[in-house]
Amino acid sequence: MRNRIIKDQIKDRSEKDTGRIIVLTGARQTGKTTLARKVFGDYTYISIEDPVLRSTYSAMNAGQWKSLYPRAILDEVQKEPSLIESIKSVYDQWEEPRYVLLGSSQLLLLQKVKESLAGRVSIYEIFPLTLPELSTHSWTDEVKKSLFTRLLTEDDLPEILPSWLLDQEMPKKQSAWDHYNKYGGYPALCNDNLTEEERHSWLNNYVHTYLERDVRDLANFRDLEPFIKLQKLLATNTSTLFNASESARRIGLNSKTAQRYLQYFEMSYQLFMLPAWAGNLNKRLSKMNKIHFMDYGVLQAVLQKRGRMTGNEFESALVTEMYKQIKNYQIRAEMFHLRTHDGKEVDLLIEQEDGFYAFEIKQSEKIDISDARHLRGLESLLNKPLKKSFILSADPRTQLFHDGNVIAVHFTMFLG
Repeated sequence: MRNRIIKDQIKDRSEKDTGRIIVLTGARQTGKTTLARKVFGDYTYISIEDPVLRSTYSAMNAGQWKSLYPRAILDEVQKEPSLIESIKSVYDQWEEPRYVLLGSSQLLLLQKVKESLAGRVSIYEIFPLTLPELSTHSWTDEVKKSLFTRLLTEDDLPEILPSWLLDQEMPKKQSAWDHYNKYGGYPALCNDNLTEEERHSWLNNYVHTYLERDVRDLANFRDLEPFIKLQKLLATNTSTLFNASESARRIGLNSKTAQRYLQYFEMSYQLFMLPAWAGNLNKRLSKMNKIHFMDYGVLQAVLQKRGRMTGNEFESALVTEMYKQIKNYQIRAEMFHLRTHDGKEVDLLIEQEDGFYAFEIKQSEKIDISDARHLRGLESLLNKPLKKSFILSADPRTQLFHDGNVIAVHFTMFLG
């Protein structure tokens, strides 16, 4: 069992008047049910997956819900959207009842929630485990803030050790990364009783289940083959610019259909699109989004591969790690990539109210000043101050370039 960053946030919210209805959404198997049952142990658990009982629950009126289930967890509630109207009615008539709604389909669940429960609900997205979460081994273990999240939430730059080898948490952080590098971040794969083959089998089954259940929830496909082809194409090209027309041509679809399929992958939390930064309209900047697969274990299963990450896969792993940590701590920040027409590229820009942080991601075990070339002069393109730039790599040394404005740091020390 691994502890979750978001656990205490959800518990605190549930005890407030604004937390009478809580929604947990996210990809299938990210631990929504386990988390809800841990945090809300005194709530009645109701699975809407059961088609026999589903009609019974949907026939209950608000008074019956208030009397029989004044505090309940409704799992896979998007299977019976009418229940959301029932919960709304209970909310509006009585102050005591409290509910937790779970669903693995962002589109089907959140559309109905926003239509019916606007102003009445707190929504939390549950993602695969982050590196700090993978470093825990029980619900009571502290999930320590990474240097990255401290950077975004504290006024001063956190102290960074001169070498990764001096980090007292190195064995724990390295173990978390080794696990992610093999299997990704899904909680079920943290079971120490599973063999390596069982873990890879779980990932393969996950991909099949995703196609057979989640995708069919989102769209009534008569033929899944084009969707599967696009899934493999996207996995192969993670951390690259997405060209809808070119991708569609390669798999025999029209551009509009390829864009619609891409939205399905986003809605089901299999990937996210990193937008291009274009805040300064006077500069010639690329406007194309970058694809980032959300979990490396799932990516391996899609591609039927094992072993060392490619450079692009490494970049996606680190960008999605930062994305998950920002989301888990509900940090106010926007994420972008930047590419100019004359060849300057920055893997990740993080914009906050008072400025930007820039990140270059290198898989190399040895970094030198040439790796900072795209970060030099970057501030001239931006419309806010550039607070600090970083190179994240496998080099254990912490180094300063360009008068200390660029810090090269080991990625596990920074994110773990």
